[in-house]
Amino acid sequence: AQALFGSGRRGRVSREGELPSRLQQTSPPSAQSRTRRASMPEVLSLCKGPKEAYEAFADKGAELSRKSIPKILHQSVLAGVYIGFGGMLSLTVAAGIADASKNNPTLQSFVFAALFPVNLLLILLTGGVLMTGASATVPAAVLEKKAHWSSIPKIVAISWVGNLVGAVIFALLVHYCDMNTGATAELAKKTVIKKCSKDFMKTFIKGIGCNWLVCMAVFLCGQAQDMAGKMVAIWFPISCFVAIGFEHIPANFFLLPMGLLAGADLTVWDIFIKNIVPTTLGNFVAGSVFVALNYSYAFGSLGRNNKSPILVTRCSQEDLGEPLAKNDFGLKATPASQGAPRRTWVSLLRRTTSVSRPHPPVFQSRSRRSPRKGRVAVCSLPLRAVQRMCEGVKA
Repeated sequence: AQALFGSGRRGRVSREGELPSRLQQTSPPSAQSRTRRASMPEVLSLCKGPKEAYEAFADKGAELSRKSIPKILHQSVLAGVYIGFGGMLSLTVAAGIADASKNNPTLQSFVFAALFPVNLLLILLTGGVLMTGASATVPAAVLEKKAHWSSIPKIVAISWVGNLVGAVIFALLVHYCDMNTGATAELAKKTVIKKCSKDFMKTFIKGIGCNWLVCMAVFLCGQAQDMAGKMVAIWFPISCFVAIGFEHIPANFFLLPMGLLAGADLTVWDIFIKNIVPTTLGNFVAGSVFVALNYSYAFGSLGRNNKSPILVTRCSQEDLGEPLAKNDFGLKATPASQGAPRRTWVSLLRRTTSVSRPHPPVFQSRSRRSPRKGRVAVCSLPLRAVQRMCEGVKA
């Protein structure tokens, strides 16, 4: 209001319908005002766009394909244990409301589905490896030419074995502690009998529907950039597939042994043929075809799309690229083979819509020479940060 009408008498409307003198200027804006408007910072979002999310999705598969077999197996076993945590929570609480849900069975299904995503929160936010997620991220990396096709069967097989080992160990420990008794055991037996009562094709299709939602949870988790956003992105798709009744092979690795240990009238061969095999195949088809292939056509190289010009943090880059050199200040610099400094998060926050505006000054210091090609690594650090660091050293 002060900008338009002023704070005193001079800016007020003297007669009805008359505009202030500031609004009566009809001349075009000056070059200086256009430059100022162009240099205004754009709105930053805590959520990536779908194209950037897919590229980060493929980078995650590339990172996983470069891990060693012991690391993949280790993270897969931990993921299987975390599956057991969420499954046991859902079994215990949902079994406790069995009497209240006799006239309304949906209540028990809702409670089970609402609590189950705890395991995916633990897995996705701590870097765990699930066979279901790997069946989409690694094929996406292969489609984007960031990994070799042989990584698909290798990582899927290792993660499948690791998830099975972790989930079965947790089920045995729970049963040893006498926690698989009473109402919990009854619900476990009911669950395993229900899962093994369908034919091969129906279970296969239910596996497709399940992992489609699970991979979308992984996709949306990478799209969100804050903890609350990641939790919401995981919770809705996971609780959706559980409430519907789709088949998730890592979850079945825990729930099926729990039912057998509780006394279900089934054998290991029954659950393997009637559930584990069709569910595994359905999960793999959903991840590799319905997610990786679809989104590579929509945003990746399969559809001949250009890469996103927006600089975003792809993934942790734990095993990507070369070892980072250190500069004179002991700070990590960019890999020497890249030849140009990487933009830090400070420069990303200062990114504007004006292409003519220069980037903030960057301190470039020579570091020890990289062992590859003798190039010099460059430290990407804002000048203000270097000045503050030097002042702290002097003090």
